[in-house]
Amino acid sequence: MLDLLITHATLPDGRQNMSIAVQDGRIVEVTEGLQAPAHEAVDAGGLLVSPPFVDAHFHMDSTLSYGQPRVNESGTLLEGIALWGELKPTLTHDAIVQRALQYCDMAVARGLLAIRSHVDTSHPSLLPVEALLDVKQRVAPYLDLQLVAFPQDGVLRAPGGLANLKRALDLGVDVVGGIPHFERTMAQGAESVKILCELAAERGKRVDMHCDESDDPHSRHVETLAFETQRLGLHGRVTGSHLTSMHSMDNYYVSKLIPLMAEADLGVVANPLINITLQGRHDTYPKRRGMTRVPELMAAGLTVAFGHDCVLDPWYSGGSADMLEAAHMGLHVGQMTSQAAMRQCFDAVTVNPAKLLGLEGYGIEPGAYADFVLLHARNPVEAIRLRAARLGVWRRGKRLASSPAPVAQLHLPGRPDKVHFTSN
Repeated sequence: MLDLLITHATLPDGRQNMSIAVQDGRIVEVTEGLQAPAHEAVDAGGLLVSPPFVDAHFHMDSTLSYGQPRVNESGTLLEGIALWGELKPTLTHDAIVQRALQYCDMAVARGLLAIRSHVDTSHPSLLPVEALLDVKQRVAPYLDLQLVAFPQDGVLRAPGGLANLKRALDLGVDVVGGIPHFERTMAQGAESVKILCELAAERGKRVDMHCDESDDPHSRHVETLAFETQRLGLHGRVTGSHLTSMHSMDNYYVSKLIPLMAEADLGVVANPLINITLQGRHDTYPKRRGMTRVPELMAAGLTVAFGHDCVLDPWYSGGSADMLEAAHMGLHVGQMTSQAAMRQCFDAVTVNPAKLLGLEGYGIEPGAYADFVLLHARNPVEAIRLRAARLGVWRRGKRLASSPAPVAQLHLPGRPDKVHFTSN
């Protein structure tokens, strides 16, 4: 007898009436019309079954801290950084852990089962690092939490920045981070990229840098990141996050830059909710959107993901742990409205970030882990349009969360008594 059998499912690639058989935490068969006895049987009713959502860029050490010690009145990136600097001396291990666990509860309910979180390594105490390593261990049975050593104040700019980052890696942090545009000079920024990529190569780590999160078209550290990736043979293991300066660069330079990034097999994470909020703040009109060139990067063959980045923290007063919200914003900001482009936006919160994180056993196929989400939508485009309810969330074949289908009751003469929102 199977542990779990999902029937009459639609898959993201368009296959319909599919059955997904699960045994011992793994998918053992994906085929059309399979019927077999199972301890748990779920009829998907033609709705979408997707692999779980993945967030390739988040800040869990600051999440759910909005209003502490005060609100970011200007809404700018720099005031957010200043606010985080004010908050850090008051942080406690337990407070970070409890906020992070609360966020992970929200994530699981949304079918978000893997998160790459940057964690601030600037202070010698490494309090946020130790707290999130604690969280990583606690949530491991139900959520993959990958941590990035992030020198928020600059790995060269802040005293002891490099030593602190190395200590964070020694404690068990997974990925090398950086913030080259926040170093004192362009030259120091480039030097930080070189140092950090060499450190990653030496330790066998992946790299994920906050890179060129600026409206300045001359902030071009992603070029150095691509070069160092090539030089050190780190192809497919390095990600540039944000890259918002690309939105302001001239087309001639970008026509050279994108092929260099493609040669290095550089990963890219755009954060549509935050990029559209924080960038272009000094513009009058016309006003820049700020999000990097997602359609062009995808067309060049790069792996591009969308991240949530922030939820209720010094930088952002919104958010809900819903990766479909990030995909919805990315679709609009990038003007990605063809059917193919909208499906690419769904990939940007599922298969693409899973590739950037190096997740093993991800997907709806035999041999993969039985991790998936039943969505109240009939296809990926509808899932984004509706920010579809997660009717069921499974990990290793065990149900973790359920939500009811959104059905509105109507009292209109001559009209149906219910609205289901999905298409027929």
